[in-house]
Amino acid sequence: MGYQVDKTDDEWRAELSAEEYAVLRRAGTEPAFVGAYTDTETEGTYACKACGHELFTSSTKFHSGCGWPSFYEPMTDTVEYIKDTSHGMDRVEVRCANCGSHLGHVFPDGHGTPTGDRYCINSISLTLRPTQGP
Repeated sequence: MGYQVDKTDDEWRAELSAEEYAVLRRAGTEPAFVGAYTDTETEGTYACKACGHELFTSSTKFHSGCGWPSFYEPMTDTVEYIKDTSHGMDRVEVRCANCGSHLGHVFPDGHGTPTGDRYCINSISLTLRPTQGP
């Protein structure tokens, strides 16, 4: 698939830390309960760490207890979905629609959200842009 932001592997490696590269470009996962945004309640917008594309708003973030930031829906058309059968599981991978970077997975397990979905997203895949005060 063609993306608006299309860089070579060497360019991604030069721009991202080794940990960011492993998650964003190689579909890795950060350890549970260690990410910067797991428990944050700061109001704002969450953007892709790789390209800056806005993905989620804090108004859709909730505490699921899974160990990663959880959201119940992305902003319109900001993510793409890929079937993921790795590690013996049947899951749906969530990627940035602007650059194709791995963000996490979406699970239809309810958690009492308005959509019934839990987007389990790696903190290292995100940048929080806090809402500016008046």
